[in-house]
Amino acid sequence: MTTLGGVGAVTTPQLVDVVDTISGVRTYSSGGTRTLSSCEVERWGLRIEHPTPEDPFSDAEVTWLLPDLGLRLTTYRPRSRHARSGPSVLSAVRVERDHRHWQTTDLLLGLAVPGGTTARIVRSEEFAAAVAGRVLRPGDADQALRTVHRTLEELSNVNHNLTSWLTWQGIYDSWPPL
Repeated sequence: MTTLGGVGAVTTPQLVDVVDTISGVRTYSSGGTRTLSSCEVERWGLRIEHPTPEDPFSDAEVTWLLPDLGLRLTTYRPRSRHARSGPSVLSAVRVERDHRHWQTTDLLLGLAVPGGTTARIVRSEEFAAAVAGRVLRPGDADQALRTVHRTLEELSNVNHNLTSWLTWQGIYDSWPPL
């Protein structure tokens, strides 16, 4: 497994998460851990979910790792049935995996896909600072840009409909999951 990237003058080290699919635990680069309520290896990637008790607005985080696409898809399930959920976020990531561990390195650039309206690029300031501070390697920065722009173009082709985009990718599971 890869170790953390270097520390820049104005940014933090790269964010690296490791999911242990046997124990059902997600470990963050900060040293924190989460016990997963769901952890399923799928033909298209990895599906995980865990409660978010510290968040007053969301009950759980739902994440799908899509390694062939270089993406992590995340949404937060609202606590109230009557609350509107926030946008789904597609983040550029580098995924390394073996029979037990899925390691993701966050490439600090992504897309917010609110549903019913145009997707937009997010975290561009953080990405720029990481590139300038040499926290992101040039290859990772290039991968992030290519991944996000390719995905934005693909989403545009399906009118920014995330369900249609997932189907076009051969992923027929319902998003967001119930």
